[in-house]
Amino acid sequence: MAVVLTVLVLFLVGFLASFILLVIGAINFDFSNSEIPPGVTQPAKLRIIHIILICTAVVGKILENFGICTQVSFVRYIQGRKTLGADPKLFIKDLWFEKVPVRIYQPKAPSASQRRGVVFFHGGGWVFGSLETHEELCRFIARESESVVVSVGYRLAPEHKYPAAYEDCLNASQHFLQHLQHYGVDPARVTVCGDSAGGNLAAAVSQTLAGRSDLPRLRAQILIYPGLQALDFNLPSYQQNRGVPLLFRERAAFYMLQYLNGNAAKLEEVLEGSHIPPDIKLKYQKWVSPDNIPEEFKVRGYKPRVLLDCTTEVFETVKRFCEPTLCPLLAEDTIIQQLPESFILTCEYDVLRDDGLLYKKRLEDNGVRVTWYHLEDGFHGIINSFNSNWLSFTSGKRGLDSIVNFLRSL
Repeated sequence: MAVVLTVLVLFLVGFLASFILLVIGAINFDFSNSEIPPGVTQPAKLRIIHIILICTAVVGKILENFGICTQVSFVRYIQGRKTLGADPKLFIKDLWFEKVPVRIYQPKAPSASQRRGVVFFHGGGWVFGSLETHEELCRFIARESESVVVSVGYRLAPEHKYPAAYEDCLNASQHFLQHLQHYGVDPARVTVCGDSAGGNLAAAVSQTLAGRSDLPRLRAQILIYPGLQALDFNLPSYQQNRGVPLLFRERAAFYMLQYLNGNAAKLEEVLEGSHIPPDIKLKYQKWVSPDNIPEEFKVRGYKPRVLLDCTTEVFETVKRFCEPTLCPLLAEDTIIQQLPESFILTCEYDVLRDDGLLYKKRLEDNGVRVTWYHLEDGFHGIINSFNSNWLSFTSGKRGLDSIVNFLRSL
């Protein structure tokens, strides 16, 4: 018994010592590697949120080192542990659509006509996020826009690589479109919506469904600071906001690689731009180029990059970056022309800002109506903070209200 207690004490002491040292290191890392621009309102709140996220990752790493669980599984657990009680205004039910878990939010108040439908894909870099992490957001959208919201719990990387998440989102969307009558949804008013990686999935699903004559046509797509390409991680927003929480430039590339290959091999090549052959980059330069970014978004600094050579070995590992179902910005004009009315939200202090701006231009150039809402003091992930008590940001609520207003206009 004494031996067991001694081992337990030594374990706890080692754990606490590791935790303290790593937390101190995490805080030092936050202050030395991150940058919160003066244009961000309430910067202390963003700093606190970032430190909390770092500490969560640190604890996960300690547990992984002790062989208790993986860092990814611990972070997922912490992010999804918040549970909400019953909602007086909504019926909420968990179902399966084509082997994909979904959560449906239906307003309780009677409606004289069929309601709008929203298929929602959560963010989290294809690695994190769940039905639980976006529960409050989906409830808000369903209540305030008086819509039936279907939140999709798609498979996550690195366990499930591309195209698993896309296929789950597509299958769930098709199932919903085939059974709208069961949920009292108007076939002419169905929208796909997603934030961050979910915005990527919403764009990809919207493109795939655009040419389908056997399903109701989507009424709109809502893309909330979406990541839409992986050819160039040196666009102006990636340079300007490379160290701005909550998404660093390096992490944006890291998550894309996790989704594609289940690992982060060739990360350095992707970041420097030597992962795509120059001839292929030139082919897509008409769509993915800093020249297509308005000049006002370059005033905070931008250094043009020269085209770098790419080895066959490197390109073989990432060649699927050229597939529109992974990088929707690369879809052909014939597909873009068929897309429904679009809403795009971007944030000034977000590495993914320019992905949204480039897609906005592509849509408008092809005659698609676009409503663009830009949060000049916003950062990546701000929408999820709309109701986080003392860590809430008024910009997040403002952005979410713009989304609801757009939905109500449909």
